[in-house]
Amino acid sequence: MVKTSETFIPLPADYLKSLPAPTIKRRIALNLYEMLVLMGVLALTFLVPHLVIGVVFSVTAPAWLLLAHIYLMLAFYFSWYWTKTGQTLAMQTWRIQLISTDGKILQRPQALMRYAYGSLWLLPAAFILFISLQMGNSKSIGTYFSIIFFSTTLFLWPLSALLDRKNRQMLPDRWAKTRLVQLPSAIPHPISSGEK
Repeated sequence: MVKTSETFIPLPADYLKSLPAPTIKRRIALNLYEMLVLMGVLALTFLVPHLVIGVVFSVTAPAWLLLAHIYLMLAFYFSWYWTKTGQTLAMQTWRIQLISTDGKILQRPQALMRYAYGSLWLLPAAFILFISLQMGNSKSIGTYFSIIFFSTTLFLWPLSALLDRKNRQMLPDRWAKTRLVQLPSAIPHPISSGEK
């Protein structure tokens, strides 16, 4: 019987550095798919535990704790994938990889920094939501939040790549000294290589 072990073999750093940045359309598609994946991740790591706690102990955590839980779970999700392979589940599908500017897989501090910078979209979203509520009916806060959340996440951050004419990197990547690269379809998918 042959034992199979799965190990990740990264592509050479010089090769990864030479790859182009993904297009804006591809980034938007990636963000949309990432949101779908994150719904499942949060259902398992956030919704289920809080439902069990609510049913068993008849308590609900305060809003700040719920938001902190979501933020930390997403930080763990992104940093774990980015430090293992440079790709979340959605990034694997769209053949996009996050690397450091020297072409290597991110270390944990850099991955957490990239997550923190990437989550700064919450600030313009909160500002736009505040302005929208001042101008409109506060009863439709859910509608405003949904529209602002999706439009900011899907379009604002990807469009920030247009500010970097040379490398076409979004603001969070420029600040964290990381790069999104488009992997060609002609090479084997770099997620893992099985040794048989």
